[in-house]
Amino acid sequence: MADRSFEVARLPGFKFIAISAFVLLYLPIITLVVFSFNSGQSVALWEGFSFDWYGKAWANEAVKGATIRSLIIAASASAIATTVATMAALGTTRRKAFKGQTFIYVMINQPLMVPEIVTAVALLIFFASIKVATGYNGLIYLVIAHAAFCIPFAYLPIRARLEGMDLTLETAAADLYASHWQAFRYVTLPLMLPGIIAGAMLAFVISLDDVVITEFVKSGGQDTLPTYMLGQMRRAVTPEVNAISTVLLALTVVMLTAFFVLTRKKD
Repeated sequence: MADRSFEVARLPGFKFIAISAFVLLYLPIITLVVFSFNSGQSVALWEGFSFDWYGKAWANEAVKGATIRSLIIAASASAIATTVATMAALGTTRRKAFKGQTFIYVMINQPLMVPEIVTAVALLIFFASIKVATGYNGLIYLVIAHAAFCIPFAYLPIRARLEGMDLTLETAAADLYASHWQAFRYVTLPLMLPGIIAGAMLAFVISLDDVVITEFVKSGGQDTLPTYMLGQMRRAVTPEVNAISTVLLALTVVMLTAFFVLTRKKD
């Protein structure tokens, strides 16, 4: 008897559409990486293989400053976002269902549903009033803005990890006279740690790559690496920008790979 089960891969044109999608997604990225090794100044005409633009980017003090600033903001924002997301995930999963739980879930994930430009304008107005009142224009505004935007990205993997954990383990700890803190310290936290690490890494990558919110919130002289690259492209596009983009791409790929490895479910 012939197998009549439905499979998407058997539909006419499936392979062509799948291959076309991958080509459209990754061909521009491959082109960017290839031309980062171009020896000439053109970003469209290949003139030979060279690592010169990586060396020039490394020697560029503006690039170094923007990179350090990006890492400081991303690390601080991801730490704050992960802490808040962990507490929110614990409060919405390790208890009985309560009235308003769905509303809280929606509000936590609100930055994912609202266009980023709306969030950026709202943060601009909010922080502008604080800057005028205090006269302070430090990086703390960027850290808070990035942290607020990254909370749902950290929350989702942590919540998913908690929902996959058996509540009876904590109940057993309580039956063995463990306090709430001991049950959390020795049972819950070690089990949810992969989710916390995955959420922190995802928040770090999102913060590191952000342009829109950074452009609206930052003050003068507070360019991050993405906004620095955007400014360079407005003036003149050189393979130095390609080299910086390639390094940023490599870092993002490493972080996201680690994220998927940590969140992958095991049999």
